[in-house]
Amino acid sequence: MLDDISLKILKILQEKARIPNVEVARQVEMAPSAVLERIRKMERQGIIDGYEVRLNPAQFDRRQIAFIEIKTQSVGDRPETGKALADIPEIQEVHYVAGKDCYLVKLRVADTAELAAIIREKIANIKEVVSTRTTTVLQTYKETARIPIRS
Repeated sequence: MLDDISLKILKILQEKARIPNVEVARQVEMAPSAVLERIRKMERQGIIDGYEVRLNPAQFDRRQIAFIEIKTQSVGDRPETGKALADIPEIQEVHYVAGKDCYLVKLRVADTAELAAIIREKIANIKEVVSTRTTTVLQTYKETARIPIRS
């Protein structure tokens, strides 16, 4: 179980992963070496799964977000289908879901023409895929990978 100090460290790192260790230590009122050891321990335990840079999608002509519900032939989860979807570079998330559809994917593309091409040429060519239903995003008010941490 994580104590309050470790939870506070995680909150700080989620806000700004590149924050200097000395600054984290100052905020949690601990020695930098102790904070570094806690962070390394949480990395070893798999609590901290990695660090990544968030790029501005507009700078890479990836303004259009779409969610696609994908129905497959099989009722259950087919790992090979999930992997085939995950291998499509434009797809950012692949979820096996309950309900009448089997998978929900999120992708980013330049425009609806590219979206149509990906559905037609990549998704529809996956053997198990029977049908798709697409929702395009008009405006995004929040998008994050942060996990809410309650201390």
